[in-house]
Amino acid sequence: MALELRPNCELCDRDLPPDSRLAMICTFECTFCAECVAEVLHDVCPNCGGGFERRPVRPSVERRPGLSTTTRPPSTERRAIRFSRDEIEAFSALHRDVAPARR
Repeated sequence: MALELRPNCELCDRDLPPDSRLAMICTFECTFCAECVAEVLHDVCPNCGGGFERRPVRPSVERRPGLSTTTRPPSTERRAIRFSRDEIEAFSALHRDVAPARR
C-alpha cells in the first residue's frame, strides 16, 4: 500500500506537492510542512503525539510497472487540523521533551 501523499500542511494549508522536500509525516500520515513541525508543533504530532519524518518523494517517472505518481496519484483531499492553536501548543508542551520513540 502506497502512502497517501496528502496535498497540504494540515496547520497552515501550505501546498505540499508529491515532490516537496518540505513535507513531514507521522506514522499515521498526518502531514505538515517542515516549518510548522519545527516552529509550532516542536516535532509532536497534534493528532497522535508521535514524531515526524520527511515524507518520501514518489517518482514521477514510471521506472517499474505501476510505480509512479502517474499510476498511483497523490491524494487531492485537503486536510485541516481540528484543534485550536492553543490546544496544539499545550499538547506539544506536554510531550516535546520526550523523544518520539518513547512517547
